[in-house]
Amino acid sequence: MTTVVDSNVIHVMKQRTSVRKYQTGIEIPQDTLNQIIDTAITAPSAWNLQHWKFVTIQNQDNKSRILPIAFNQQQVVDASAVVIVLGDTKANENAENVYGETVRAGFMAEEVKNAMVSDINSYYKNTEHAGIHDAIRNASFAAMQLMLAAKAHGIDSGPMGGYDAEALRKELNIPDRYIPVLMLTLGYAEQPAHQTSRFSVDQVVIRERF
Repeated sequence: MTTVVDSNVIHVMKQRTSVRKYQTGIEIPQDTLNQIIDTAITAPSAWNLQHWKFVTIQNQDNKSRILPIAFNQQQVVDASAVVIVLGDTKANENAENVYGETVRAGFMAEEVKNAMVSDINSYYKNTEHAGIHDAIRNASFAAMQLMLAAKAHGIDSGPMGGYDAEALRKELNIPDRYIPVLMLTLGYAEQPAHQTSRFSVDQVVIRERF
């Protein structure tokens, strides 16, 4: 028998919708935004390499500069904040620092750390497109968690894939190491998102194998 430990989590997940129309002129307190991101970065990641960075844009002029890059989607300037979720294609370079902390905390032996760092670097070197695929996959975990954390704070969100990634890179001076994975708008809905239908469990679950 399964017991639901925290029904608030399920409530937040079911209440989160993709909002496109926001109340304008409302700021998200910096402390609140920091708390949201602090929750987002508890997301899982391969080898705990934490393949994400977040560019937060709250200045109205800067949001206006992003508008044409996002193909003039109005929510970019109406939302309280825009967050660009970046994936780290060289996250293997985080391994020494991540596992060094674990060793210093007494949770891992030095020789185990060295073996893991070697395995990670070998994977990145020998697996085609490993850095790109892992950057997108793992940064997406954090992006979803960020949207749920925002909703828990009463803040709506909208994930956006419609933007010119290269123009965004130039505008924000994003280093080549990072790739834009997702643009998120955050703010307070002016009106509820339109209702959407969802497939049933039976339509999306393949039991055991095709």
